[in-house]
This record gives sequence, C-alpha cells and structure tokens, in this order.
Amino acid sequence: MGDYSVIADVSASLIKLLRDQMTPDPIPQPELIGLASPVDKGGLYLSLFLYSIRESGDSRRTQMVSRGVGELQYPPMTIELGYMLTVQSPAELQTRSLDEHRIMGRAMQVLYDHSILRGSMTVGTLAEKDEEVRIVMEQIPGSSMLQMWNFADTPYRLSVSYTVGPINIDSTRIKTTKRVLERDFRIQG
Repeated sequence: MGDYSVIADVSASLIKLLRDQMTPDPIPQPELIGLASPVDKGGLYLSLFLYSIRESGDSRRTQMVSRGVGELQYPPMTIELGYMLTVQSPAELQTRSLDEHRIMGRAMQVLYDHSILRGSMTVGTLAEKDEEVRIVMEQIPGSSMLQMWNFADTPYRLSVSYTVGPINIDSTRIKTTKRVLERDFRIQG
C-alpha cells in the first residue's frame, strides 16, 4: 500500500530501471531517458508518458485493514497505470529508423526481463512498503494507437503501451471500533 505519491514513485521506478539497464548502450546518457509527453521537446531518446489511470476492479479490496486496537482503515484504492513508451533518435535520416528500432527493442527487452518491479528496483513508498507491481505490454491495434496519438500536428513516433499495476493508494478514512466486553446469550423457547 502507498500514499498519494505512489503514482510518482512508480514512474520514478520505471525511469530508474530503464536508465540502469539502457545506458551506455544503446542510449549514451541516463538523462536522455525521462518522463515526458511524446511531443515535448527536450532531446529525450526514450520518453515514458503516463496517459491513463484506471481503477482495477479485478484487484479491488473490500476488507477493512486493522490499524491497531480500536481502529480499522478503509481498504486502499487499487489502480493500474497506462504508459506510452516513445522513442526518438537524433541519428541521421538514413539510420534513424534502425536506431529507433534498436532502442525500442532494448526497452521492450528490459521491461520484459523485469516484468515485476520490486526491492531495489523501486523507490519511495513502493520501496518502503516492499510493494510489487507488474509491467505488461498492452496489445493496442495500430488504428487505436494512432487515435491515442492525438497531439496537435505532431507526426506519429514509434511507441508501445504498457499497463503497470496493481498499485494501491491508501485510504485516509479510519473507523473506530469498540472492544466487546460482555456477551448475552438468551434462549427463546
């Protein structure tokens, strides 16, 4: 479980993983991998863009969480995050596409090989709570990806989509309870 910063912690964990695994080959410097919209100018070779946050009905919890004597916390909200991974090589036109294919292939390999984020791969509340989150490539048809890629007049860039979750955001609601001190058994006859 995590507090409200867990979304940022997941994004930071993904960037940390990609930077650790993709530099210096095929990307020369870790700063060239970052969080950004695919249309942001900034010279990133690989950008990770959070485009969707949705509640996960499959992983939704309904049981209250005990927080000591006399306190129950409402269950956490369980969400999944949708990320778009986009590559943009600064290579010359003649080799740009092949360079982008290599970068994307390596990024996909890293996310596949580390499909469960945990332990030293996580930061912030994910690391504190020893949480695990799954990384799964989304199967989005080309026409749907082009519709998602609705960024004004920017031409489509090589992109792939991932779902990351489940992620829990703790509720701040607490219910106080009282201990049962006596029982009354009556037999009706």
